[in-house]
Amino acid sequence: MITGKDIAEILGKYNLDKLAIGTLGSHSSLNIFKGAKEEGFRTVCICKEQDTILYKKFPLADELIIVKDFTELLNPALQEKLRILNTVLIPHGSFTAYLSTEQLTDSLYVPMFGNRQLLHWEANRKSQEEWLRQAGLRLPETFKTPDDIDRLVIAKLPGAKGGRGYFLANSPESFYKKFGEMVKRGLLREEDVGKIHLQEYALGVNVYPSYFSSIIKDDVELLAVDRRYESAVDAIGKIPAGEQLEIDVNPTYTIVGNFPIVLRESLLPEFLRMGENVHRKARELAPPGIIGPFCLETVVTDDLKIYTFEISARIVAGTNVGIGTSPYAYLRYGPNMYMGRRIALELKEAREQGRLQEVLA
Repeated sequence: MITGKDIAEILGKYNLDKLAIGTLGSHSSLNIFKGAKEEGFRTVCICKEQDTILYKKFPLADELIIVKDFTELLNPALQEKLRILNTVLIPHGSFTAYLSTEQLTDSLYVPMFGNRQLLHWEANRKSQEEWLRQAGLRLPETFKTPDDIDRLVIAKLPGAKGGRGYFLANSPESFYKKFGEMVKRGLLREEDVGKIHLQEYALGVNVYPSYFSSIIKDDVELLAVDRRYESAVDAIGKIPAGEQLEIDVNPTYTIVGNFPIVLRESLLPEFLRMGENVHRKARELAPPGIIGPFCLETVVTDDLKIYTFEISARIVAGTNVGIGTSPYAYLRYGPNMYMGRRIALELKEAREQGRLQEVLA
């Protein structure tokens, strides 16, 4: 396991005046790179050849490192190049989608913004549930096996899959029928059946508040709120109910984009308390707790109860809707603050105060 001592030794060889911010070329990279540039950092992008067009059209990456696969991040030669460039990596959803948490905590010898140990809690659904319940949040009920299903549930694979292969079921028979359909469509594999997380489907509006836990300011900030645009579930309403029944459609929840949301103000105090409580519990579970961005995935019901069904202990793609325009970031910081820039600001202030090691792992 990579220790604080290892990171300190690496940082000791860095030219901190030339510190660079790097990440994988996907997910929220443009958000991260734009924020880094605005705070005066150089940027490093580990990118697949077919995606280089993105960084030519939006020229925010000072250094492009081309790879065939993101797992090449584990290559010692590539890591050495990142260290020579004085790179600090910003993790996002593609890190946990392409690499295991064990690889991220044991084999990635490049300083990373955040708390690597919390990646284990994020990747394990049972650990997530324990964390959130201990923080006092309201969670939907979960089911151990498909045979226990006695109400409407949503079936999910673990990890950052972008909603791919998610489906609804209301009985064991419904589950196995729909699971079989997902396998035939290539969205799931037969061996996934034992990995699927079954969670009661709470009927309401999906709301995704994104927070920033600042070690430097010792505060938890609410910076953005969004909801997801999912295919094909968000498109099914365009099909009349009669035709839906005729075609026996089984919609998926693959995310294609996000919408910004401004919450009614009476909901904000509870969302603020939730963020504080989750970070407070994280300090106990994996000191020093959450470093930087995190997001709670919630549902608000018609009686304004808030159910939390997941946490992401890193930047989420939904914060991309707030680049330059997030009302909550504006209320606190004024114009042109957003998650990518807030990350860079934290690194900048940590460097100025000689506290970089406190925000890196």
